[in-house]
Amino acid sequence: MALVKWTPIRELEDMRRDLDKLFGDFIEPAARRRFGIKPQEPGMIVPNIDVFERKGEVVVKVDLPGVEKDNIDITITKESLTIKGEMKKEEEVRQEDYYTLERCYGSLSRSISLPPDVDSSKAKASFKNGVLEVVFPKKEEAKQAEIKLTVS
Repeated sequence: MALVKWTPIRELEDMRRDLDKLFGDFIEPAARRRFGIKPQEPGMIVPNIDVFERKGEVVVKVDLPGVEKDNIDITITKESLTIKGEMKKEEEVRQEDYYTLERCYGSLSRSISLPPDVDSSKAKASFKNGVLEVVFPKKEEAKQAEIKLTVS
């Protein structure tokens, strides 16, 4: 049997990791705070998103599996994008007939802050294979001109 040096830092890291797992659904993740994502109503399903820049536009992709196109509500203001919808249960099964129940059903909502350099009035949305894509073109003055500098 090999001896392993005990360090209190490792114990604290393990405890923090266990608490993160335990309270993960109740505490807002740091990544959401960092990207300016607004807190949701309690009990709402919060869909996963990607926000990235592509060729002079900002793209928001939202995973909405099981949501019908007609059940998606998109609201855009000058500062934010809000997506609401509903995941409906396909069939009624009694609670006692389940072996495992992991899929979520009900209302969903997600709001994010938009960068100030997007033109929200020209946004376009598409929905394919359970993924909603909202594209915001950048304002002309926000598009950066490339400047080459020489180092002296």
